[in-house]
Amino acid sequence: MKRNKPSLSRAEKELVKAVLGHYKGCGRHDLPWRKTVSPYHIVVSELMLQQTQVPRVIPKYQQFLKTFPTVRRLAQAPLGDVLKEWQGLGYNRRAKFLWQAAQAVVQHHSGVWPITFEGLQTLPGIGTYTAGAVMNFAYNIPLPLIETNIRTVFIYHLFRDGEKISDKELLPIIERTLDVHNPREWNWALMDYGAYLKATIGNLNKQSKTYKKQSNFKESNRYVRGAIIRGLLAGAATEKQLLLRVSDIDIDRVIGQLAALKEEGLVVKAKGKYQLP
Repeated sequence: MKRNKPSLSRAEKELVKAVLGHYKGCGRHDLPWRKTVSPYHIVVSELMLQQTQVPRVIPKYQQFLKTFPTVRRLAQAPLGDVLKEWQGLGYNRRAKFLWQAAQAVVQHHSGVWPITFEGLQTLPGIGTYTAGAVMNFAYNIPLPLIETNIRTVFIYHLFRDGEKISDKELLPIIERTLDVHNPREWNWALMDYGAYLKATIGNLNKQSKTYKKQSNFKESNRYVRGAIIRGLLAGAATEKQLLLRVSDIDIDRVIGQLAALKEEGLVVKAKGKYQLP
């Protein structure tokens, strides 16, 4: 991997050496989204990977693209069909954002994904990180990325004894060490090394200012929302019928999240029955 040669501190040079060494010997070169430069495929993978483990994502990613092989096919599909394919990943709003982004690409960009960082962020659900990921992984255009594995690398090497470390502190170093000739592979290498560090020494993101402790999954709204969506996969249901399908969850929680899902357009009500859109 050919690199730019900015002025790096000794510690930063050691970080680069460790990242490249790990990637050469243990990089996850066979991940399916690393075998494509399609911005559509990259966006699908990035939205699926948010707060979801790689082994869970791989089969869902492959099946999703088999069902919706092009952005036009996704844009034309009913949202309910998209939610069905998304089952098992959680955070169903991500599926809706992906579907809406596909529609925007088709309707406003003639089916061609924007090629600028700013243009990508005009699409529903595409924030700073996802837009940066597309720029790096689809277009090989160097932009600094910050996510959990990348934070882990920089905290481990440069802020090991720090607390409440902000992304603002990390960003200049991430920019300085960025490989401007091959940012795609450099960011893959960072993520792989960060995943290795998390697996071997623990979650250093606890030292980050962005860290938030996750609540028990079964006590979360996400659990209730996922159960409601699964319950409606069997078909339309009245409120009473749906409550029977998710009878292991407190009634008030189900009713509250059902109303929220309806408000967000992830569930619709027609003729007294709830169903997927």
